Amino acid sequence: MKPYRIKELASKYVEYDMIQTYTELPAFPDPRLRLLHAVLNEHGALAPKSELYSLVVSLVQLGMDTHDLIDTEETRRSETEMRARQLKVLAGDYFSSRFYQLLSQAGQISMVSKISAAVCEVNRLKMDLYIKMQQSQLKAEEYLNKLTELKSEMFQLFTGMMEGAFVKLWPEMLQDVSRCETVLDEMDRFDSPSRFYQSWAYWHVMQEGTPEEQQCLSKQPEPSVIYDLRGKYELQSRLVSKLKAAADSLRHTAAKLESDQLKKVIQDLADSFLEKMAAHTRA
Repeated sequence: MKPYRIKELASKYVEYDMIQTYTELPAFPDPRLRLLHAVLNEHGALAPKSELYSLVVSLVQLGMDTHDLIDTEETRRSETEMRARQLKVLAGDYFSSRFYQLLSQAGQISMVSKISAAVCEVNRLKMDLYIKMQQSQLKAEEYLNKLTELKSEMFQLFTGMMEGAFVKLWPEMLQDVSRCETVLDEMDRFDSPSRFYQSWAYWHVMQEGTPEEQQCLSKQPEPSVIYDLRGKYELQSRLVSKLKAAADSLRHTAAKLESDQLKKVIQDLADSFLEKMAAHTRA
């Protein structure tokens, strides 16, 4: 199995001084890429392209995630804020465009079409989610499921390229890894008042809370209010349970695999999610 070095390969396209100085980029989708790279290496015909496919998907995903960070509010911004916003637009466009060049140089024209179709589907799913959020029609579990689907959709394009047991196991493993990532991010969100709005915790309280609490959340609640709601509705423990369930499911699927190397990669992923969860709960 080729060693995993996708983050290192992507750094030449991502680590520009101007971007790092004036704006922030989203988290690199490392767990999904580790899974993809490891699984592709188990397929004889796909193994030689495991790095190329993982790299281009990382850049496309990073481009979409960067665009998602762009503030669309029509408010006055400082020069620094405007520069950061413009750089996010340009960086997202740049990351997304590089996959065309990399695939065309490698003669992988058919993959350009597959990735482009996946991008269109991701954007369709985002629009469906945003409309439901604007209409306040979401339940907390539905919100979590849709975010998990958004994280996994770009990587689902490889399902049709899988062979043998992976035809069934790949979507299952991808679902579990994406859900673990989603839950960890939601745990971070209810610790940040600026990110609490329309988070899983927000939708849970809007679903289960009193009319007074729901009214309070329609505005910008004070951190103390969020802290009280977090305790009352056991928000952290609920997310911990969801993450443990997804990690356990990932381990269960890994046990079905024949490759010891692949088993180790997936077990390490499950362990890393639980370690991050433990660090978060301690904090």
